[in-house]
Amino acid sequence: MTSADYPATLGVILAGGLARRMGGGDKPMRTVAGRPILDHVIERIAPQCEGLVLNANGDPARFAAWGLPVIADTVEDHPGPLAGILAALDWAAEHRPDVEWVASAPGDCPFLPRDLVARLHEARIAADVPLAVATSGDQAHPVVGLWQVGLRQDLRQALVEEGLRRVDRWTARHGVAAVSWPVDPVDPFFNANTVEDLAEAERLAASLPG
Repeated sequence: MTSADYPATLGVILAGGLARRMGGGDKPMRTVAGRPILDHVIERIAPQCEGLVLNANGDPARFAAWGLPVIADTVEDHPGPLAGILAALDWAAEHRPDVEWVASAPGDCPFLPRDLVARLHEARIAADVPLAVATSGDQAHPVVGLWQVGLRQDLRQALVEEGLRRVDRWTARHGVAAVSWPVDPVDPFFNANTVEDLAEAERLAASLPG
């Protein structure tokens, strides 16, 4: 399946983390192979989507160089990645009514697969469910997923009225397909959370062709 074979899908890059284990700041702006991680994320996911938005809180001007719409959480107190996903669903409903699907990925994953959106769509179609998430090895990556815009009010209720925070608890309510990627030669969902992770990302980047 190629991008021409699946429905128009908006991409959202989740960049709301505070990078506490790196001393603060925006993790997507840390560099790997001489470029901000955000550059790597955009390069890999943009060709798979009908537009990109960046979910981040605080002053959006710090991301101006990338020229993407920057959307803040629409739920108070920044309750985690589900709030960023909801913000993207809300943005799609308002600004891209032609789009029924949103694909999400963290802003600190420089090796995202180039077939991410296609395989997520394939899986949710095969399983006849409205959601799909990525796995690699024996690890689930619940914030790397495909989300149906029509579920946004249900998600808002779960976040605001129920105080739900765990992604997998909400996805389980609606039906979710899991898609597995190999971890060789590199786990495509490797994320740079610490200074040591950045060093490992540099090593991995140097080992990959191109």
